[in-house]
Amino acid sequence: MIKLKISKPYLGLFISIASVSTAAVLIKTVSIHAQFPFSVAFFRLLFTTLIVLPFVIFRKNIRKELLSLSKESFLIMLIIGLILAAHFALWISSLGKTSVASSVILVTAHPLLVGPLSHYFLKERLSKANTIGIIISVIGVIILVYGNTIYSSEIKIDTLEGNILAILGGIAAGLYILGGRKVRKNVSVWSYAFVVYSIATIILFLLCLISQSPIYGISPQDYGLILLMAILAGILGHTLYNWSLEYVRASVASVVLLGEPIGSTLLAIILPWISQIPSEYTIFGGAIILTGIYLTARKNKII
Repeated sequence: MIKLKISKPYLGLFISIASVSTAAVLIKTVSIHAQFPFSVAFFRLLFTTLIVLPFVIFRKNIRKELLSLSKESFLIMLIIGLILAAHFALWISSLGKTSVASSVILVTAHPLLVGPLSHYFLKERLSKANTIGIIISVIGVIILVYGNTIYSSEIKIDTLEGNILAILGGIAAGLYILGGRKVRKNVSVWSYAFVVYSIATIILFLLCLISQSPIYGISPQDYGLILLMAILAGILGHTLYNWSLEYVRASVASVVLLGEPIGSTLLAIILPWISQIPSEYTIFGGAIILTGIYLTARKNKII
């Protein structure tokens, strides 16, 4: 019998992508997601922050690191927290106005932004394949968004507004990742996560107050779903993914990240209370986008 040995970082990467793929369908299952997306975003980040808190309280090295953070690092994380809050507010809002497939594909297209910005600001040279990938993905985005805008159907689950919100959420995700790459060189994953998640939670709380979105009185079922989302997508998803990046080649991690829209789309199709069949524009445009993202994110080395 042949034993397949999988290293912990690669196992962590697989678990993180499988976990984060559940986020979209869990959001769609929350009864208030379409009416009060800011409330869902707030409790998602609040629960995630509370889960991270014990790692800060009971680990002396983390507390010491937090107290010794430079003003520059804290300021950058403050901005990143604001961007993360914008990402969740925009993306969760998009899920109330467009399909799971379109929303997750468009929000995952952040390498299209990260690539050029890394080229100019981090001096990470774009290869010809990266540039071609960006062009291909932009064509895919046009097909998906424009096609679904003119898509004639009695039941239209994709809207232009929802797709634009998802694109803006993807831009915020790209800026979040870019900023995180700069800070994470000097700050541990738990310190980084606690500060950024806490700031994002505060921003979303203020956004709830301004928009008069409820911060209490939500049904126990919705609280439970959002808590599950925080555990799966927040801790086992994003935080575990960030940990894996220290041990796994960026080229591999970028490709594995493409599993999220595929997993989310499949779950949206098979779960009977969602049962969303993507339009032909979403399938065709999405396939082009994912191909472009692969070319954009990969290194010149063979994976």
